[in-house]
Amino acid sequence: MRLHELHPAPGSKSKATRAGRGIGSGLGKTAGRGHKGQKARSGGGVRRGFEGGQMPLSRRLPKRGFTNKFARKLAIINVGDLERLAADTVVTPEVLAQAGLIKQAKNGVKILSDGDITRPLTVRVQAASRQAIAKIEAAGGKVEVM
Repeated sequence: MRLHELHPAPGSKSKATRAGRGIGSGLGKTAGRGHKGQKARSGGGVRRGFEGGQMPLSRRLPKRGFTNKFARKLAIINVGDLERLAADTVVTPEVLAQAGLIKQAKNGVKILSDGDITRPLTVRVQAASRQAIAKIEAAGGKVEVM
């Protein structure tokens, strides 16, 4: 098969309907919009979430919680995931990203204690839980919180 032999599947391409092009087209005069009313006007219609003047659902429901826009977003990784790395590795966010353990170090990395580790590693991250630090040190490694 060559590039010049490629064609769309039969019936998959159809001409666009051109509204408002005379009475013979079947969509002339009002162009399928009907007579008068908000939706017949240019720029007419209602915004997303509008319920005809009734109090919209988004305003009727109770609001809870709070989002701190200054919160540091950390990439999370478990101690058990560090088992994939070779012994005596210096673990940094860049090393974790290269190994595919995190997608990207947002504002840093936090190590959590799920799983076990048997290899001594030097871990340099922005945050770590106390249990995670204890597990890494029990395996002969050390944690440096930057």
